[in-house]
Amino acid sequence: QVQLVESGGNLVQAGGSLRLSCAASGRIFSINTMGWGRQAPGKQRELVALISSGGSTHYADSVKGRFTISRDNAKKTVSLQLNILTPDDTAVYYCLYRNGYEPSLEPQSLDYWGQGTQVTVSS
Repeated sequence: QVQLVESGGNLVQAGGSLRLSCAASGRIFSINTMGWGRQAPGKQRELVALISSGGSTHYADSVKGRFTISRDNAKKTVSLQLNILTPDDTAVYYCLYRNGYEPSLEPQSLDYWGQGTQVTVSS
């Protein structure tokens, strides 16, 4: 089992920035994929950014150029820098962990998810 704890969600004005962090614990494989997804009210959860243990990154088109994912393998943490935020970015943001390298932006059945942190962008 893997446990994920997110932090950093907040209320921010449009055009602003936030940094989300996630700490992983439990049975962490040396080769893994971590990332972030989000779910807005009335919408399905979508993956927005992934990063492999080797550092390869993948982004959804909706956040490319505005969000940056990074990780610290030694600390078992993953972060998401959110810039140029718009009201459409308002959602609960969830941390993701996958065993192995799987860069698909589609949720997988064996994905582990955190409890989420709320990001609200006001206009």
